[in-house]
Amino acid sequence: MDKFNLISIFIAVVDTNGFAAAARKLNISPPAVTRAINELETQLHVRLLTRTTRKLRVTDAGARYVEDCRRIIAELSEAEESVGGRHGAPRGRLVLTAPVLFGSKFVTPIVAEYLQTYAEVSATCLFLDRVVNMMDEGIDVAIRIGELTDSSMQSIRVGQVRRVICAAPGYLKAHGLPKKPGDLQNHTIISANSMAPSPEWTLMEDGVARVIKLQSRFTTSTNDSAIAAAIGGFGLTRLLSYQIAEFLRAGQLKTVLSQYEPAALPIHVVHREGRHASKKARAFIDLAVERLRADKALN
Repeated sequence: MDKFNLISIFIAVVDTNGFAAAARKLNISPPAVTRAINELETQLHVRLLTRTTRKLRVTDAGARYVEDCRRIIAELSEAEESVGGRHGAPRGRLVLTAPVLFGSKFVTPIVAEYLQTYAEVSATCLFLDRVVNMMDEGIDVAIRIGELTDSSMQSIRVGQVRRVICAAPGYLKAHGLPKKPGDLQNHTIISANSMAPSPEWTLMEDGVARVIKLQSRFTTSTNDSAIAAAIGGFGLTRLLSYQIAEFLRAGQLKTVLSQYEPAALPIHVVHREGRHASKKARAFIDLAVERLRADKALN
């Protein structure tokens, strides 16, 4: 097997964290993957991966080598594009993911601008209120809200959002403003994006995190419906600040207990290709970072 195929298989094993997963990704047999890795390690006279029956770990030498391999493949791809007369313009299909409302409000306009700029690129957007496994689902770029847990991904911070409690002015006029976290027990609660009838809201009181256990009268799986119920004057709900920014500006909703909010949640643009990301991914990342950082609702 030639060296290019060997390193392509090695990269797939690292990216998918497994021999069987790499075989599925490349549409080859698991034994072929095993043979390729053994051959590559024999040629290099170094162990690239440590394998057990339950875990695969990349060695220090393997981690350095996979980055060099990514650079080689990226440069080869760019050379082929240049020879083909494309002058290195991004091309191919870009797959990205973001939370549903964030994707609709902020990511969609960026994708449209990106596609209008780069005629040879198409895009698939997975807007889901769950954390998508980028490796398993072939995601090039993700927008994540909250602290990141996967250290193997590359990330760029672009803003932050607050967790806010809000209600319609009419509801607050009729039922009063809650002045401290304990007052929430006396209000009608809308539980957003959750099927738990007993939501727990963490608030800061005297510098200490306090978990407030509540009983929800309206439990819904979508943020949109929680927003609609709150605007309609049904009760208090807790959402992310970007989700209700337009309704706050319009005076349809008002935040309460702002002084008790926990720390803001960071927003990151996440990708998995390191500094050698493909041109289609790099071009989108650069545009997304610029547009999101300039948005006042996120900063």
